[in-house]
Amino acid sequence: MSETILVVEDDRRIRDLLRRGLIFEGYVVDTAEDGETALRAVREKEPDAVILDLMLPGMDGLEVCRRLRNASSVPILMLTARDTVPDRVTGLDAGADDYMVKPFAFDELLARLRAIFRRHRAEVPSDTVRYADVTLNPRTRQVFRGKDEIQLTAKEFDLLELFMRHPNQVLTRELIYEHIWNYDFGGESNIIEVYVRYLRTKLENGGRSRLIQTIRGVGYAMRES
Repeated sequence: MSETILVVEDDRRIRDLLRRGLIFEGYVVDTAEDGETALRAVREKEPDAVILDLMLPGMDGLEVCRRLRNASSVPILMLTARDTVPDRVTGLDAGADDYMVKPFAFDELLARLRAIFRRHRAEVPSDTVRYADVTLNPRTRQVFRGKDEIQLTAKEFDLLELFMRHPNQVLTRELIYEHIWNYDFGGESNIIEVYVRYLRTKLENGGRSRLIQTIRGVGYAMRES
């Protein structure tokens, strides 16, 4: 599957140049002209990488970068006309994975993207399960939301893994009972509700968005609201 790249650039000429060039190289490309549009696009469907201009109307690229990094580990390549060392340090400290100064050679941008993808693949174990900004590793039984590790009990972890392996699917109460507890608690038991509440409390700590949705009368689904 081709990687998807979000290009965030307010200069139409540069934005179109990047879009055409990346598509020619086999990437799937989405674009945004400002920071708010970029953040909304990432929330709706996280790309494999973001090419982010520093000078944007309204919210600047540094703030966009910080917000992306707080919510996601998506690789970020920052573009800017500012070429001083302090500017580069500021961009990297904001969470960018790499930093290129305009004007840039397109071949070098492609090489830097490939390097970012190689580093990112090396950092994420192959058995890692991801949905939105949540990362779950069944081997180490660690869970992260963004960069924050979330401590879960064994049953909480098993329940979250079930949801994450079936994203956007409605899981009935009966299916959840069967997979997590292996027997029928009876129609009056509220153990699923209790554990979903535990998970929500931990996943939504700090005002983060809800990912486990209640499907009234049926069960639950892991999807973005």
